[in-house]
Amino acid sequence: MIDCIFGNPYRPVIVDSGWLTWNNSTVPKLAQDIYDNRAFDRLPLLADALVSAGCTNEDMLAHCRSGGEHARGCWVVDLVLGKN
Repeated sequence: MIDCIFGNPYRPVIVDSGWLTWNNSTVPKLAQDIYDNRAFDRLPLLADALVSAGCTNEDMLAHCRSGGEHARGCWVVDLVLGKN
């Protein structure tokens, strides 16, 4: 659960603005829905949207597809939403 909140501090991730604007802002809309509804089972969908938007960051994608336990404060969702 700790890596869900903090991620890897030795490998910081910078969000590309193109990911946020792709397809009428699909990525941040999906992240907001996951955050608001605590629907962390939808993180693989966020990973798919990120890939479609051009994201190749393996840390982000692997985290979203990990299937592990996630919580509000998930570093990928917060990063996409600008909460970090």
